[in-house]
Amino acid sequence: MIKITPHHNYCLIEPQGPLTKDDFAAIARQVDPIIESQGQLDGLIIKTRTFPGWESLADVIEHFRFVRNHHHAIGKVALVTDAKVAEIFPAIVSHFVKAEVRHFDFEDHDEAIAWIT
Repeated sequence: MIKITPHHNYCLIEPQGPLTKDDFAAIARQVDPIIESQGQLDGLIIKTRTFPGWESLADVIEHFRFVRNHHHAIGKVALVTDAKVAEIFPAIVSHFVKAEVRHFDFEDHDEAIAWIT
């Protein structure tokens, strides 16, 4: 399950457990209309204290599909988490996505919003 809070030019994504293909469909339902009306979404803020993982391999594949279909229309991605993997994640994904990706500590949520907007 995932909590999605759309704002005018960004969406806050808060995973509530392991990620599923339904989560990515729900995110698409929120961001696609914004992208369609504005041409781009300024950013996504993904906020979770720890990385929840995925429920299955099919869910991982759906995650990659979502990224492939949306990375060109999302300007920035803020990872707001204390998960250690997030510290190296921006350097890795920068080779595969157009969006600028940056890590923020979980307590630095407001700083992430300022960066996105």
